[in-house]
Amino acid sequence: MPAETCIMGLFKDEGKAAKAILELPAAGFRLHRAHSPIPSHKILEALKLEKSRVGWFTLAGGILGFFTGFALAIFTAVQWNLIVSGKPIVSLIPFFIVGFEFTILFSVFGNVIGLLVCARLPDYRGLAAYDPRCSGEHFGLLAACDAGREGELMAFFQKKGGEVKAFT
Repeated sequence: MPAETCIMGLFKDEGKAAKAILELPAAGFRLHRAHSPIPSHKILEALKLEKSRVGWFTLAGGILGFFTGFALAIFTAVQWNLIVSGKPIVSLIPFFIVGFEFTILFSVFGNVIGLLVCARLPDYRGLAAYDPRCSGEHFGLLAACDAGREGELMAFFQKKGGEVKAFT
């Protein structure tokens, strides 16, 4: 496989950046990342991202939490064996409260874990190909090309109205 070179195009206008995202594959280049200083619907539409799987982590955490809460309540009731007015030791109605609270707690844990896993965080390798201007007023598109085609990619970004920054 030939070596790849990464070039970043920096755009002040989000519309131009979104248009460049749409035209990159037709020009024979691969988009690696898009950096945005603000949430941008135009760029999100241009990226055509898949639906996130974080919700499944949240659901799994909630289900696990519900059964963990129930199990903990039943376990503690059986261990202490406190009989009150002849009522059963394991009474399900009060245990729903504990199960509900554990559902919320574990759903939050599942959501955070899902976010970290799906976003592949922390990503320290991505910092090597980042321009600090993308935190201010520029939209950055990090694209890759085969070795020897760097000039074409630079010309592509300049033609679309962006500044160019090369990474080695």
